[in-house]
Amino acid sequence: MIRLLITCLAIGFAAPTSAEPMAKTLFGGKADPTSKRSQSYGSYAKGCLDGAVQLPQSGRTWQAMRLSRNRNWGHPELVSFLKRLSKKARSLGAKGLYFGDMSQPRGGPMKTGHRSHQIGLDADVWMMPATRLDLTRKERENLSAVSYRRQKGAFVNARWSRFQHEIIKAAAQDKRVARIFVFPGAKVQMCKDEKGDRAWLNKIRPWWGHHYHFHVRLKCQKGSRNCVDQAPPPRGDGCAAAQKWVDDIINPPPPDPNAKPRKPRHELVMSDLPRQCERVLKAR
Repeated sequence: MIRLLITCLAIGFAAPTSAEPMAKTLFGGKADPTSKRSQSYGSYAKGCLDGAVQLPQSGRTWQAMRLSRNRNWGHPELVSFLKRLSKKARSLGAKGLYFGDMSQPRGGPMKTGHRSHQIGLDADVWMMPATRLDLTRKERENLSAVSYRRQKGAFVNARWSRFQHEIIKAAAQDKRVARIFVFPGAKVQMCKDEKGDRAWLNKIRPWWGHHYHFHVRLKCQKGSRNCVDQAPPPRGDGCAAAQKWVDDIINPPPPDPNAKPRKPRHELVMSDLPRQCERVLKAR
């Protein structure tokens, strides 16, 4: 009994009296941007944003969705890009586009959802073309995007059309774009359907999920000297690698007996982020 008591006391004294607060709690609690010049700090999954600009909730060719999240913020280049892309959607026969999450008012980690979207250069664009641009706030909370995948993402389904191909192509052809994430079957379908210049396919990267929306990621912008670009995609159109992904969905390879268990995800604290993020968080 005495030995057990001593052990318990030792454990209690060894435990830290207070833990560093999680960065997602701090940044997720900020409702407004800083008044500084727009700059991205750090990387897409470990950073923050000065001088964010809010995408207006509605425009002639777009509507921002899930307004309660307050995630329709970004670097001015991202806002400019999205407005331009929505005009392209109208030229393709849609009313425009619905935009999902961009970034928080000061970027940084989010309380829920994305690991990236932290420096104002990521945006989720619904694959479903806009049919109405007068949705109420309540409708924007409740309207469901539709899925375009079949067989766990190996193929596109009957909803997929030339619209999805052309709007994603238009996004990829913008020089500001670094890469676009879609489900594997969508990449393979675009590889099959594209008959012209295929260079833009290099930016289309298959990734889990991304069958309700496609995720656009811009390059670091001029003036953001402390922004860290992601390594460029491998050379080539990437179609063979996407096909391999699809093949593995259809016929999964046997599990690797030597594979190491995946480490639990580390929750970011302020000391994990660039030093500028402390100032961004405290700025008025």
